[in-house]
Amino acid sequence: MKVPLAYIARNLSARKLTTILTAGGMALVVYVFTTVLMLSAGLEKTMVATGRHDNVIVIRRASQTEVQSSVDRSSAAIIESLPEIAAGTDGRKLLSREPVVLINLPKRASGKPANVVIRGVTPAGLELRPQVGIVEGRMFTPGTSEIVAGRSIAEGFQRAGLGESLHFAQRDWRVVGVFDAGHSGFDSEVWGDAEQMMQAFRRQTFSAVVFRLVDPSRFDAVKSTLEADPRLTVEAKRESRFYAEQSEGLARFIDYLGVSISVIFSIGAVIGAMITMYASVASRTGEIGTLRALGFSRGSILAAFLIESLLLGLVGGLAGIFAASLMQALSISTTNFQTFAEVAFSFALTPRIVVDALLFALAMGFVGGFLPAARAARMKIVDALRAA
Repeated sequence: MKVPLAYIARNLSARKLTTILTAGGMALVVYVFTTVLMLSAGLEKTMVATGRHDNVIVIRRASQTEVQSSVDRSSAAIIESLPEIAAGTDGRKLLSREPVVLINLPKRASGKPANVVIRGVTPAGLELRPQVGIVEGRMFTPGTSEIVAGRSIAEGFQRAGLGESLHFAQRDWRVVGVFDAGHSGFDSEVWGDAEQMMQAFRRQTFSAVVFRLVDPSRFDAVKSTLEADPRLTVEAKRESRFYAEQSEGLARFIDYLGVSISVIFSIGAVIGAMITMYASVASRTGEIGTLRALGFSRGSILAAFLIESLLLGLVGGLAGIFAASLMQALSISTTNFQTFAEVAFSFALTPRIVVDALLFALAMGFVGGFLPAARAARMKIVDALRAA
C-alpha cells in the first residue's frame, strides 16, 4: 500500500509556520544560486551578442584582446585583398581597420574611475554591426573630433552624455550621439573616427581588422590562408567566438564563487529541513504506528516522508526562482578582468538555469529528509503505538 499524496500535502499544511520557515530558508539559498547563474549567463549573453557569426576579426597572433593586439597598415592591406570579403552597400569591401584603446573615466554615481573602451571605426565598421543604432543625437562625422557613446557609458560615466565633452588623447571630443547596441558589449564603448583616433593616440598600427564573409562556411579556408601567409603574424576568429571568449574568465569566476557560497548556505538549509522533518516524525509517532498497523510497509513510510521533504524543497525552489526572476529588470556594470574594461550586462534567466535550480532545491530536500524518513520507516509498530 502507498501513502496518498493528498495525506502528505495535508501534513505540510497542518504545520504552516515550520513549513514556511523551512521552505523560506531553501528559497533563500535557491535565490542566491539562481542569481549567480543568471549573472554568469547574462555576461555570456552580452558578449556573445556582441559578435556576428559571419564576421571575422583578425588580431595579432597570441593576443588575447584587441587592446593587446597590433596590425600594421601593410598587413591590413594584405587582409583586404582576400576575395572572400563581402561588399557593402556602397560597393566597397565590408572591412574595418580599428584602433582600440582603454581610457580612464569617472563614474557618475561614485566618481570612481574605471576603464572604458575607445574604438575607432569606419563607415564599413558601422555597417558590420547592424545591431548598433543611434537612439539620441546623430552619428559622428568622419574626419572630426566627434564621438558617440554606448547607452551604458552615456548613463554611467561623467561627461559622456549627449552634448557633453570628454577630454582624452590631448583633445576635447564632443559627444554628438548615444547608441544602443542591443544589450551587447558595444553598449559599453565609445566610438569615433578610426583615423582621428590613430592620430590622437599617435598610433601607427591598428588593433584589429574586422570583415564580413561572402560565405560564412568559408571561414576555415580564410583562416588557413591568413595564418599560413608568411608576411602575416595574425590570427583569425569568428567575431561571435572571439567576444564569447572575452567573457569566459569572469563568467567562470562568478560560477565558482557563487556555487561555493550556495553550497555553504545550503548546509544551513539542509539542517533546517532535517530538524523540521525530525520534529514531524517525533510528533507523529502514533500516526506512523497506526499506518504500519493498517498494512503500510516500511518502504511506503520512507517514501511518504521523503516526498514530504521533497515538496518542501520544491516549494522553496519555486519561490527562490520567482524572486530571482525579478532581477532581470536590473543591469550591473563591472570590470571584465580579461579585457580590463568596464562592461554592463543584465541578469538572464534561461530554461537550463530553472532546471538546475529546481534540481538543487530537490537535492536539498532529499538530503534533509532522508535520515528522518529512515527513522520513521524503522519504527516498530508496537513501540510507535506505545509512544503515542
